[in-house]
Amino acid sequence: MPKLTLKRPIIFFDLETTGTDNAKDRIVEIALVKLSPDGKRDTYTKRLNPGIPIPPEVTLIHGISDEDIKNAPTFKQIAHTLYDWMKGCDLGGYNSSKFDLPLLAEEFLRVGINVDFTERNMVDVQQIFFKMEARTLSAAYSFYCNKQLENAHSAEADILATIEVLEAQLEKYTDIGHDVPTLHQFTHTEEYVDYARRIVMKDGAPVFNFGKHKGRKVEDIFNAEPQYYDWMMQADFALHTKQKISEILNRMKLKKAGLKV
Repeated sequence: MPKLTLKRPIIFFDLETTGTDNAKDRIVEIALVKLSPDGKRDTYTKRLNPGIPIPPEVTLIHGISDEDIKNAPTFKQIAHTLYDWMKGCDLGGYNSSKFDLPLLAEEFLRVGINVDFTERNMVDVQQIFFKMEARTLSAAYSFYCNKQLENAHSAEADILATIEVLEAQLEKYTDIGHDVPTLHQFTHTEEYVDYARRIVMKDGAPVFNFGKHKGRKVEDIFNAEPQYYDWMMQADFALHTKQKISEILNRMKLKKAGLKV
């Protein structure tokens, strides 16, 4: 039976939040399971006070109300401990590359911790499922594990189910690889610069993926319209997007100065 091959730890995680906007919404519950190469499992689960109200329609989904988290710590209070716990680990989850990871990065950046998870391998179990079968997490759990998912939308229940689904996928699909870097490549179908995918890579260069300049090189626009950078920095874009366009602008300035990038 193929097993997940690890050369360094990988953390599978899931978030319950106040909504789906990674620039505005906040985490109300986080669950992480760290798998180590020696087979050890460590779990970190915490409910958090988001500092903003949880909409009633969102409470209906995950069952967490304002009353439930009124005395919980804020993300800022746990951020440094959590960041240290996650150091040196690859990452995994279910639909995590498009939702959980961007939102978690925003929370870290919001409290002044400069993270860049793009430097790590990321295994999105949903993408394996979608490429092979195309279903939801509950259906994936039923299909691969022959079980019914209890307590769906509980962060810990969801992420434990995700790990079980991945283990079953590795047994079923022996040709997709079983080490983290290979699974990272398999589950990522596009190369993006920022988690919100406002900027993607095309022919080796970052290009805009939205608005009137969609498909055009970021450097070309910043050269022709310097005010476009200022507008983006002042507008309601995600912090990670602003971080990345600042990096691009700084590289442009270094090139113009004749300095090595």
